[in-house]
Amino acid sequence: MTAVVLSVDAELAWGFHDSSEVPERRAVASETWERLLDLLDEFDVPATWAIVGHLFIRECDGEHEDHATPTDDWFDDDPGGSAASAPPWFGDGLVEAVADADAGHEIGGHTFSHVAFGDERTTRDVAIAETRASVEAADDAGFSLQSFVFPGNDVGHRDVLAAYGFTCYRGTRPALWYDDAILRSVAKTVDLTVSGTTPPLVEPTVDDHGLVNVPASMYLFGFEGWPRTVLERSWADPMLRAAKRGIDRAADEEGVFHLWLHPSDLVAERDFRRLRAVLEHVDAVREATDLAVRTMGEVAADLRPEDPVTERTPIGPR
Repeated sequence: MTAVVLSVDAELAWGFHDSSEVPERRAVASETWERLLDLLDEFDVPATWAIVGHLFIRECDGEHEDHATPTDDWFDDDPGGSAASAPPWFGDGLVEAVADADAGHEIGGHTFSHVAFGDERTTRDVAIAETRASVEAADDAGFSLQSFVFPGNDVGHRDVLAAYGFTCYRGTRPALWYDDAILRSVAKTVDLTVSGTTPPLVEPTVDDHGLVNVPASMYLFGFEGWPRTVLERSWADPMLRAAKRGIDRAADEEGVFHLWLHPSDLVAERDFRRLRAVLEHVDAVREATDLAVRTMGEVAADLRPEDPVTERTPIGPR
């Protein structure tokens, strides 16, 4: 399998609700989704959009009293109401826009309220509540979820996903060169960037629950702040260079280059320029080689040809 996979963690305010402060410019910017969709359509690049389940619903009371949560105050920031009164907390047509886009995107799951499944506070009851609520909300909106992305790539409770009909998930990515770049000197970072370090290709595998693990290769916005600014001014965008090398490697070798991002990463024009350059490179390499762009669900179907859809067997706490 030689392919590029792009997954998008789509959250709006839910990506920040358990933080001390919601960065309004990033969380509220629904127009960023639309601009991202336009870019993906322009280059005919389908993506797996992992969407927080609350964005499938049209209104709520903000309480969710019967929903098990990792902390007692988990839903305190949820204002309730509807998209008209609280736009950052509801999809308000954005999910439908993803489904209707010309590129042919996949709609996937991302829990109901952005709970980290690997957190010790996320009990089995919480995982079941989050999974069930997201699947039911998607069902009511007319969507069937097969692919799953763990918030923060914090993997856990995979058996619950399997029971609720998911076929694959984005697994933990291998360690990358920039992970501790902020702790290094700029000179050392420049040396690593210029040296041509290439992010890894990954091999999707079927795990012990029958789910296909499609590991991440690289987070497109994992190198930001002042180190990015210094390198862009003195040399080049390090993440763009790394992404291009990963795409080239996927065209030449066996494996998957799995790139991911959030719409909320796209804050400034330089962020859109980075993404456009990546998509231009994908398009050019795809035209010149056998490289394919696949969704997570398509990758999983190749490894599960006998049964690409898992039957749901909802479960209760142990």
